[in-house]
Amino acid sequence: MQAQLAQLDCDAIWYPEGSDPLSAETSAEPVSSMLRLHLQPAEQPRLVPVTWQPSRAVTLTLTSGSTGTPKAVVHSGLTHLASAAGLLAWLPFEQEDSWLLSLPLFHISGMAIVWRWLYRGAEIVVCAPDQMETLLMQVTHASLVPTQLQRVLDSDTVASLDLKQVLLGGAMIPVSLTDAARERGIECWCGYGMTEMASTVTAKRANASAGVGAVLPHREVMLQDGEVWVKGETLCLGYYRNKTVFPVSEQAWFATKDLGNWQDEELHITGRADNMFISGGENVQPEDIERVLLAHPQISQAFVLPIEDAEFGQRPVAIVSVSAESTPYREQLVAYMQTQVAAYRRPVAYYLLPQDVAGGIKVSRAQLAQWLTQDRLVTLA
Repeated sequence: MQAQLAQLDCDAIWYPEGSDPLSAETSAEPVSSMLRLHLQPAEQPRLVPVTWQPSRAVTLTLTSGSTGTPKAVVHSGLTHLASAAGLLAWLPFEQEDSWLLSLPLFHISGMAIVWRWLYRGAEIVVCAPDQMETLLMQVTHASLVPTQLQRVLDSDTVASLDLKQVLLGGAMIPVSLTDAARERGIECWCGYGMTEMASTVTAKRANASAGVGAVLPHREVMLQDGEVWVKGETLCLGYYRNKTVFPVSEQAWFATKDLGNWQDEELHITGRADNMFISGGENVQPEDIERVLLAHPQISQAFVLPIEDAEFGQRPVAIVSVSAESTPYREQLVAYMQTQVAAYRRPVAYYLLPQDVAGGIKVSRAQLAQWLTQDRLVTLA
């Protein structure tokens, strides 16, 4: 075994406490029993020079996997810094400001906060989840979902807020919320982005328009047959798999599978190409139905997915979150949708969004589809 260890060429070896790492007894011991480990220092420690190489890979971030299997996206310092520079060219963030790290670093939105802080040389505030509402009162910038901002505005300490800029995402943004924030001196921003582009691609000050803003510096966007394609200095190095980085595209442009259109020089995202399904010979885009459901005053989240149907091939069903004040009955939603959409686009069933799937920054459609086929237990009645 000693000869085998020597061939490893490692700086340190882990072995169970109180045991001889080279003994026959230890080598036969099951791995599961090695609970307590000590670090054995190398006989000749090696110094490894480290220099800043901005084009080198520095992060691996999993895509959300909302429509499929997550991919490990590789970014360099250059792509992250280009992302930060582009957004901060529009969104004010100065050295004396502070941004709350309110999102996890395994998500690109959380990672982007770190690189904005590094780019600007400002302050970043790290907190535990149970401290977030307290620390929101002490920072100037934050990345939030609309419900979090609403809680801040409803709090008793709203008058003492230092908050100046909020980047909103994760759900539909009510105009009443951004108007209320503006009255308190808080400017709200929204946009469109993805892991492959190191977060935000387009942005704007939140307003009544359903669009996601204009293209930020260091990015380019074009529409190809209604699909959003992107490229620029923020595009990732590729996907990491089997110790290799594979390009995300064989050409300069990356096809996002997001569907969109331009209206008054503003990008509007209409859905995902891989979410579309066919019902009775008609193309159904789930996001179109979701927008109608979200216009209902008691619906805070809505997801439309297909289920198999012997007659129509597939039919839409809706999974929704309802407001705390009142739960709409199924009959109410059925009556509402009858006046809003064509018959083939009306959900044939309504389910409450399961809490174990609702957690996190972005709800996974793949998880919802799995839940829908296995656990359709809670319906609106």
